Amino acid sequence: MPLIHPSSPQSPGHITDAYSLEVSAKDIPALTAAAPRMLPGSTISIPYLPGQDDNARLAAARAVRALGLVAMPHLSARRIASLAELESFVTRAVAEAGIERCFVIAGDPSTPLGPFADSSSLIETGVFERAGIQVVGVGGHPEGHPVMSAADRWEVLERKCRSIGMRGMTPLIVTQFGFDADIVLAWLKTLRERGIEHPVRVGVPGPAGIAVLARYAALCGVSACASMWSKYGISLGKLFGTAGPDVFVDRLVAGLTEEHGEVSLHFFPFGGIAQSVKWIAQYRAQGQ
Repeated sequence: MPLIHPSSPQSPGHITDAYSLEVSAKDIPALTAAAPRMLPGSTISIPYLPGQDDNARLAAARAVRALGLVAMPHLSARRIASLAELESFVTRAVAEAGIERCFVIAGDPSTPLGPFADSSSLIETGVFERAGIQVVGVGGHPEGHPVMSAADRWEVLERKCRSIGMRGMTPLIVTQFGFDADIVLAWLKTLRERGIEHPVRVGVPGPAGIAVLARYAALCGVSACASMWSKYGISLGKLFGTAGPDVFVDRLVAGLTEEHGEVSLHFFPFGGIAQSVKWIAQYRAQGQ
């Protein structure tokens, strides 16, 4: 997984040399259509959505592999009914789709369906390393978390990364999408100052209608005040237009230095997979 090692402001081509894309099982046909424009080996993150069972998620992972891409299925702790269910999915994912990386989250339900209350409890089962998983992704929240304090967020992130590393796997931090590159840069600096040196994928909203971006921000608990919209390049008087992440990514690229460590981008294609892939290709071309 080639990640950038920024030592000075980077050209646009560098930051997109390795990127990942969030694609649900139902969107595999759209991914298939866009795949010829994607970099071979790009990571496709498959979210654990309600209404999509394990068979659908595994079929998506197999399809991703067939396209020459790398699948990273999500596992939502509070939606998993038993240890046997977890073991079955991870074992099948490795055997059927060649999965080497997973992403673990607590999930939205307030009450767990089974024995797992959070992502740490999934990591601690030992299921992942026994199955041959090499990379375990965990979430990062530069712009805050709806129910956790900053101190708690750092403690939990440090503990999860430590547990993954002790089990012989590599932690990967994938952040929630955001709109303020300066907040992300400051968070990355603090992350490294706290001794967390693992690769980070910064969440980026793909090009989408402004109203769509606002709706996803509200659903995901992402702060999007007037000043933040402005820093993202959006005028509140232009709520019916479309916005891409140009300003956000430009500011991120300009601010990255050696102290920010290994950084790449993770795209949430709110406006559609084709639109995000097209934007990435155009942005990469600027750096050629």
